[in-house]
Amino acid sequence: MSLIRDMQSALSAELGQGFLFAPVVFGMGILLFFQMGAEPRAALVWASFLVGCLSLGLVFRGPEILRPVFWLTALVAFGFAAAAWRSTQVAAPVLNWRYYGPVEGRVIGLDRSASGALRVTLDRVTLARMSPRETPARVRISLYGSYAEQRPSAGARVITTAHLSPPSGPAEPGGFDFQRHAWFTQTGGVGYTRVPLLLAAYPSDAFSFFKLRLALSDKVTQHLNGQTGAFASALMTGDRSGLSQETLHDLRHSNLAHLLAISGLHMGLLVGFVFAALRFGLSLIPALATGSMVKKLASVGGLIAAAGYLGLSGSSVATERAFVMAAVALSAVMLERRAISLRAVALAAMIILLRRPEAITGPGFQMSFAATTALVVVFNALSQRNAGKPPKSFLWNLVSGMVISSAVAGLATLPIAAAHFNNIAQFGLIANLLSVPLMGIWVIPLAVLAICFLPFGLEWMPLRAMGWGLDWILGVAHEVSHWEGAINKVPAPPSWALFALCLGLLALALMATRARFIGLVPICLALFAWVTDERPDVLISDTGVLVGVLKDQGRVLSKDKGSGFVASVWLENDGDARFQKVAALGWPKDRMIQLGTGQVHAASGKRGLRAFTGCNAADIVVFSEKFEGAVNCTVFDQTRLRETGSVAVKLLDDGTFDIKTARQMAGRRVWNDKALRKQRFGY
Repeated sequence: MSLIRDMQSALSAELGQGFLFAPVVFGMGILLFFQMGAEPRAALVWASFLVGCLSLGLVFRGPEILRPVFWLTALVAFGFAAAAWRSTQVAAPVLNWRYYGPVEGRVIGLDRSASGALRVTLDRVTLARMSPRETPARVRISLYGSYAEQRPSAGARVITTAHLSPPSGPAEPGGFDFQRHAWFTQTGGVGYTRVPLLLAAYPSDAFSFFKLRLALSDKVTQHLNGQTGAFASALMTGDRSGLSQETLHDLRHSNLAHLLAISGLHMGLLVGFVFAALRFGLSLIPALATGSMVKKLASVGGLIAAAGYLGLSGSSVATERAFVMAAVALSAVMLERRAISLRAVALAAMIILLRRPEAITGPGFQMSFAATTALVVVFNALSQRNAGKPPKSFLWNLVSGMVISSAVAGLATLPIAAAHFNNIAQFGLIANLLSVPLMGIWVIPLAVLAICFLPFGLEWMPLRAMGWGLDWILGVAHEVSHWEGAINKVPAPPSWALFALCLGLLALALMATRARFIGLVPICLALFAWVTDERPDVLISDTGVLVGVLKDQGRVLSKDKGSGFVASVWLENDGDARFQKVAALGWPKDRMIQLGTGQVHAASGKRGLRAFTGCNAADIVVFSEKFEGAVNCTVFDQTRLRETGSVAVKLLDDGTFDIKTARQMAGRRVWNDKALRKQRFGY
């Protein structure tokens, strides 16, 4: 009987944590939608929604013992339906062919490509000889040539001549799906131009946060030159277009790149500073000094500041999460409730997943909530442990808090960052301890003062003082990133391993009883699979231009330039730190490389097509052009690759090939199938 009572007590304790798992289970429904091999029919989506409604009703009316099952079923069904609805709501035309010609549109975004080129995003697009119904809602163009640093005004209508193409699929099967990402951002074409952007119409006088963001960014860079000004602009406005590749490299390799993402750290510091300043100022008014009115008014001021910062910074996932957390905390202060808790984290996650279900697949959402959840769990545990003990000094609390925060957040996000970016910053904790405290006590307060002084033309004073702190942080990033062994490269895990790892970590963090240790099972399985996973022997790009064969010295590439992004993705996923030019040194001049008992032949271009003389049964031949001959080997030509996308090949022990394609892994979905889009949406 005692055992039964203990089990009942444990079950009740876990059920009491049900709200904490709501976003987890809801997210499983979303992931189920994205993992489907074919686009679900409307009937299935409606059925999922109705199952969710029925299950939700049974939560309140059904047998008590089955209520947890009904609750889980409702959340999964609603998550699936929410993702399907969102996919339909963002539907917009996508280019179905390569386009070269005039492009006209309104400037709504500026950023940098992976190669460092300035990139402009346009909406209200006009393309030559293309009907408005078939024209993409947005296009993204990288600027090259002598006008590469030409920075257009926010909201201006510009015209240029550009090369555009449809968003590309994964660089390798199971990899990052840019087609899906572009679908949810309504980006129907990407490309480049080597001619200047011409002004077609001046920006309207209508207010927009984007215009305000760029105006403030320009004001900041007027007073702070070089990369210091670019860093300040990124912190205050989210505008990273001024940051060089060298600066980004230093910040990433020192694990300080999170300072660029306007997230919980920035929002917390901003709200904390505004709250403290208002509370101090209002407490000087005798009529308000007594009672709780000061705290409540300060909370309102902090909430207004947080909302303004959210709009100004571009409303990324991390910023939205931080805003919701800040809003919940400040609302709790106004209601005289506990400010920070796991319930607030769960609420923030649910709000974001309801607004943007696709966010769950991105590293921003995953790392942001991993760090926040871990910090709340650890600091709640420490507060319970220290309850009733004499308080420590302010300096001790500050230093220990910074050390613990950096360590916990770093460890919580480490596996996710390693899975997505294939990097582990060895000395990230040191860099964060030398930089984050200065960010809190110097940089952020001065940034707030600069914005307050802006209407009076006195912003230069706090900005210049702020620059001293930023110079220190950039110096730390540069120094630490160049230490020997600063970065360890790790190979990409199997696609399911990250999900299992996150699920196990969530069980450890959220479950209330010893049953939490069941989370160690998926964690161990995921880590074992990660360590033992074998990378493909052959990788083929979706154009057939680039081929990579895994050898003892690492992956050997068929070209030393061209398809640079694909090459970098392959090498990073191998855990290989070499550049494309170095990786291509081992490719034979005859364009054929040994694989088992056969050879891999990269017959690139029309010259390669003409030079091809035949193959054996154990060979793999890759053409970037259309091949019409009859051969007795495995052939991937332009026609086949258009259907398959990128290809991964593993050589089996019996000499046969295990072939996986990007289309096979991604399925037939609206974001990668033009025939399906035509059928569903008419474009």
